[in-house]
This record gives sequence, structure tokens and C-alpha cells, in this order.
Amino acid sequence: MTARKAQTMKPATAAKKLDVYLPATPAEFQEGVVSRDELNALQTDPPEWLRELRKNGPHPRSVVAARLGVSISGLARAGITEALTTADIEAIRAENPDWLERERATQAEVRRQEAELREQKSR
Repeated sequence: MTARKAQTMKPATAAKKLDVYLPATPAEFQEGVVSRDELNALQTDPPEWLRELRKNGPHPRSVVAARLGVSISGLARAGITEALTTADIEAIRAENPDWLERERATQAEVRRQEAELREQKSR
């Protein structure tokens, strides 16, 4: 009987699962591979660098979009293509530019339509 090989993933995959921006992670994280057990350990007991990244960023676009209440496409339409820090996100919220209001309205409409479709399918 052979021993099972531990499942591993590329750092980019692990960063995506952890909701962190890969270039902001430590070099040893970026250069290695991450096993499923290591990923689980990072999720259940995050080290200081991971807690700091999750709190202050820079954040990947998916996190930025979620925190602003818009889609990733909405960020792109607004010209935001880079990772943002928590402070950057808060500044955008405080400024509440026209594009943010427009994209939030678009996102709300999409969610409303999706809910309507789900309701129709359940009938």
C-alpha cells in the first residue's frame, strides 16, 4: 500500500482561497507550494502577516469590489485595476463618487433580477 501524496497548490491559488493579494504576501509564501493542510492551518490560525493583509491590504479586486458593493467589472469600468488598501477603500466610500453610486445601483439591479429568476425557477 502506498502513502497518499499531500495535495498541493500554487501560491496564486492559495492566495485566492485566502482572499489576499499575492504580491503582498511574504516571499517564502510566493515561492513555495502550499499543501491542503497548510492552507487549512492558515485559515484556522492565521499568522500575523495574513491578519495584517486581511485587515489593511492591499486587497485583491474581488475583495475591493465586495467591500465597495460593486462588481469587479464595475471597478474596471471606473478605471480601478490595481489592488487597494483598506484606507483607499474607505476614502472612496467617503468620497462616494458618481461611478460608485451608479455601479452600486447596477449591482443591486443584477441581484434583484437574479432573485427574480430564482423565484421563477422554484415555482
